[in-house]
Amino acid sequence: LRTSDLPITTMIKNEKNVCKITFSPNIVQQAKITTNGNLGDFVIRYDVQRDMGIGDIQVLNGHFVHYFAPKDLPVVPKNVVFVIDTSASMLGTKIKQTKDALFTIVRDLRPGDRFNFISFSNRIKVWQPKGLVPVTPLNIRDAKKFIYMLMPTGGTNIDGAIQTGSSLLRDYLQGPDASPNSVSLIIFLTDGRPTVGEIQSTAILGNTRSAVQEKFCIFTIGIGNDVDYRLLERMALDNCGMMRRINEEADASAMLKGFYDEIGTPLLSDIRINYTEDSVQYVTQHLFTNYFNGSEIVIAGKLTNQSAESLHVQVTASNNDKSIVLETNVPLRHRQLETEKTVGSEVAQGLGAAMGSIAEDFVERVWGFLSVKEGLRSRLRSQTSKEREDHIQQATNLSLTYHFLTPLTNMVVEKPEVLADGTTAPAPTVLPVNILFLVGKAERRPAKKSITISKTSADGDPHFVVEFPLSKLTVCFNINGEPGHVLRLVSDHKYSGVTVNGKLIGAPAPPGSHKQQRTYFSSITIVVDRPRRSYIEVTPKKVILDRRDRMVLPCHSTVTVDSGELSVAIVGKSNVTVTVGGNIGFVILLHQYKNPAPYQRDHLGFYIGNSKGLSHNCHGLLGQFLYEEVGLAELPADGEVKPSQVLKVKDRSVPVVKKSRRIYSGTQSVDCWFARNNAAKLIDGQYEDYLMSHMFDTGDWHHGTNRV
Repeated sequence: LRTSDLPITTMIKNEKNVCKITFSPNIVQQAKITTNGNLGDFVIRYDVQRDMGIGDIQVLNGHFVHYFAPKDLPVVPKNVVFVIDTSASMLGTKIKQTKDALFTIVRDLRPGDRFNFISFSNRIKVWQPKGLVPVTPLNIRDAKKFIYMLMPTGGTNIDGAIQTGSSLLRDYLQGPDASPNSVSLIIFLTDGRPTVGEIQSTAILGNTRSAVQEKFCIFTIGIGNDVDYRLLERMALDNCGMMRRINEEADASAMLKGFYDEIGTPLLSDIRINYTEDSVQYVTQHLFTNYFNGSEIVIAGKLTNQSAESLHVQVTASNNDKSIVLETNVPLRHRQLETEKTVGSEVAQGLGAAMGSIAEDFVERVWGFLSVKEGLRSRLRSQTSKEREDHIQQATNLSLTYHFLTPLTNMVVEKPEVLADGTTAPAPTVLPVNILFLVGKAERRPAKKSITISKTSADGDPHFVVEFPLSKLTVCFNINGEPGHVLRLVSDHKYSGVTVNGKLIGAPAPPGSHKQQRTYFSSITIVVDRPRRSYIEVTPKKVILDRRDRMVLPCHSTVTVDSGELSVAIVGKSNVTVTVGGNIGFVILLHQYKNPAPYQRDHLGFYIGNSKGLSHNCHGLLGQFLYEEVGLAELPADGEVKPSQVLKVKDRSVPVVKKSRRIYSGTQSVDCWFARNNAAKLIDGQYEDYLMSHMFDTGDWHHGTNRV
């Protein structure tokens, strides 16, 4: 919450999942604020802790509510046409405030956006008749000139303006410059009703649907009291947008900028949220065209089986050129207990008995509230009188059941009864209006997915295991590096364009160990150079995917991001799979400790899952062995010395001993031939040759090989 410039007597009380805000000035304090005692709207701006996960799901009394508001997503470029009313009624304050807002909005456009302006009265003027233009300093300067020169005059041709704006957007989207995953929208502003051209609302709506062809969204803004708000609302609802009303006396400039802030930063498109089939019913809207930064998607529904163990939730969406899949299994009983705790007795007691009962049923009430809103929207969109009546009946019944004030229901104010002696009867108890923010803790327990990976790996302290399928041998070695060292694991930058580096972190050795310290991989970076430069940085807590844009994914969620040539899939608290071009695959295991011992650190294990796309020139501590064959020989006994084993690697002889290693998070044990002394003679060059200057170093192997 923003605590700066709080109105006098405003108190904010924060608890774990509840924030209570009170504003209680006396008459003298109100008079100091303003002479008539009215300060204005009491606006509360707040946010909740968010990440790139499935969101927060609360369960109570057979209902659920799902809040989805991810962050750390790259911004999706937008194609926007501003359609601005310049009819005579805009003269004065309205046009001045509109211009002020547009100057700010133009300044806030991003380099990847495309835009255009249309002004309309009885005539229609297009700023750039050839189509949408990129955001450049020259175009921004020219756009500001166009805005400055807007002069109100004439009538209001709403239909013609929408047709012109739609034609501009359609032509651009069909052209060669259009990004296939950008978000396209018209922002339409008017202060009046249609007076020129087509003036029938039903015809305008039909023409608009035909022009839009479900290719983009229309967001409408009405200023003042002379607007056909029903027309603007239906126009927006029919075309995946929203409508905003600006009252005559309101600060139009601030409200316009505020509305643009709501829709100016698209993060996701084509969002679909699915739940376990046959486990839910009466689910509110779960398909969404766009998700904008700072907004929140809320879905509610009824559970068909309250005794079910879990509810599987899957979110699919697009972000620019990537598809994103988030999924988890929600433990219903555990989530019910968590939600009950959130609205526990301490909250209910603080609200009074009546409000306490509302809090106890708040999940069901959220479902009712969203269902009423959907019914009201469907009423506006209905094509026949029967459809309209059905939606009205449904919304009315729910409004009465949950005591919501809507355009379909009345609020009855009872006058106090005057008794025979002239006194007033005691007034009935009036429930105060309270705003209760219930923010549940989102705990995710995704199902573990089984994965098949090779034994060729670097895991633990760090123990390297190399599988030689052709030789039917497994070799292992340790690297005793220093904390902060960056080790080259795979080096194929020149050929397949792939490099993998790992950074070491230190920890004290366990009691009784011969070692000075232990080291683990604290982060692993995969650099992909084709078809475009990409970085994937994995730590036990998060994955950073940096291509043309940057995305941060938490490791406790189950998430898949796929752009065709590159895919990153996280199984929450378990593993991360990176697939490059369909024929190179790496699996990073996530080792996290709830109560770590002093010698334990959260760390990573690196496994090569698919090496088909790596070249025969591949190098690195693991990469150099991918296409290698080795042999095992026994040196005969010499006097008292027992026979010993050596590996034949290239033309080198490497003394080895039989050892056992635990891999795959300790679930399997593998017998291997162990090479001592930081893999001396087993690896090309020396261990120090594999130290990199930084995590994104892609320099090729330039050292010689060990030869005996």
